[in-house]
Amino acid sequence: LEHFTSRGVEPILVSEYGIVPVTDAVAPNRILRDVGLLYWREEQGREMVDPGTSGAFAVADHQVAHVRLGRSGLARRDEIAALFASTAGVAQVLQGEERAAAALDHPRAGDLVLVSERDRWFTHDWWHDDAKMPDFQRTVDIHRKPGYDPRELFIDPAIRFPKLAIGSRLIRKKLGFRTLLDVIPTDPTLVRGSHGRIDQGLGWDGVLVADAAANLDDDSDGRVPCTAVRDLALGTMFG
Repeated sequence: LEHFTSRGVEPILVSEYGIVPVTDAVAPNRILRDVGLLYWREEQGREMVDPGTSGAFAVADHQVAHVRLGRSGLARRDEIAALFASTAGVAQVLQGEERAAAALDHPRAGDLVLVSERDRWFTHDWWHDDAKMPDFQRTVDIHRKPGYDPRELFIDPAIRFPKLAIGSRLIRKKLGFRTLLDVIPTDPTLVRGSHGRIDQGLGWDGVLVADAAANLDDDSDGRVPCTAVRDLALGTMFG
């Protein structure tokens, strides 16, 4: 910071969010599957989810999951909401006015929006047997996984020689063989931090460091609305 300020630059540091400790995950798609609302098809021994025909399907994103309801799911909306409300690890089930109050009254939002307990997060997993999970699950594949998978940050600790495992796969790929870099773990307890809840509490928010930031803290509680960052940045750059 001193390097920039000494050259007449006014730095602004912004973090997107604060990470809170978590211990385990909730798998809403497995719950929907168990009550007959999530459909899948088997392809070469692998279970592939079929969201288009499913009565309900969840897209997971850290501590929030959007549940889209199909025709049969809409007829069971109250039942599904009650099911998730009674699920361990789920803190809130937002719909109707509650969903609107959270600024999620949008066509692309889930018909139901799940918010996890503080120490949990949501996985997209729908299979019960790892032998039948999609072959892309143990790879970094942000397009085919229905939601963000933080396990992609890890290499499976069960792999004894990870560098050798990765290297051998890369060599096979160079030689023209179809090869999956399948070294990602499936254990959700490896993830020790997450984010996304509506209010994590003071001290767990994102961080804003700027000379003008104090002017945005109207009630002197050390917090400013995230929507104020844009105006702060534009004001600093253009006056």
